[in-house]
Amino acid sequence: MDEPILTIEEREAINGGRWFSSLSPSLRHDILRCAYVKRYKDGELIAARGDPPEEWIACARGAVRVSSTSVSGKQITLTYVEPGIWFGDVAIFDGDRRTHDAYAHGDTSILCVAKADFRKVLASHVELYEALLRLHARRIRQLFGLVEDLNTLPLRARLAKQLVHLVRSYGVPQLADGSEMRIGLHLAQEELAQLLGASRQRVNQELKAMEREDVIRIEPGGLVVRNREALMRIVDTDNS
Repeated sequence: MDEPILTIEEREAINGGRWFSSLSPSLRHDILRCAYVKRYKDGELIAARGDPPEEWIACARGAVRVSSTSVSGKQITLTYVEPGIWFGDVAIFDGDRRTHDAYAHGDTSILCVAKADFRKVLASHVELYEALLRLHARRIRQLFGLVEDLNTLPLRARLAKQLVHLVRSYGVPQLADGSEMRIGLHLAQEELAQLLGASRQRVNQELKAMEREDVIRIEPGGLVVRNREALMRIVDTDNS
């Protein structure tokens, strides 16, 4: 197809992605020309661990929950892929099978490029090799940063840092007070705890402490960040 069938909002998310927007117009055109859209309802499986890598994927709307299953059978969330982020290229490069499960979190749209088309674009654009190297380098830096935070920062600082990231990616200004931001990605406290490598009880305690300090507000529909600067101060204070 000449153009993937994306909504205006989805197209803006793809084109506005930090990595994708850094590519040349001709490369972006060739990627989108062979891309197609898939849509999923909340909780639907997008890719399973052990699947052969058939597609290069970008999140266009919603979120993709990447998870694994423990020996006891418990599902553990590792990360959420936000709109504008591409993934799945590592398995195509090394030829190995998918290492994790991927589920739709909320109503989710993804943009897909078949493995054969991905290789054709690579053959036509040396630029893509260099761009993917930069992308992989950024992922490695982020991974090292997460490991460092887990080993050096207290839970309060790690939670504040995660909330700042969620506001940046999914923040929706409140109509009643523009200084407040609702986190549009709804996460249960158990899911938030898994991202932080902590228990739900400890995360709940820290959230309630932040609420008492008027930094956040806990509502049935999710979290509202009342003072983003205070969150940043928590990160900076505990990181100094």
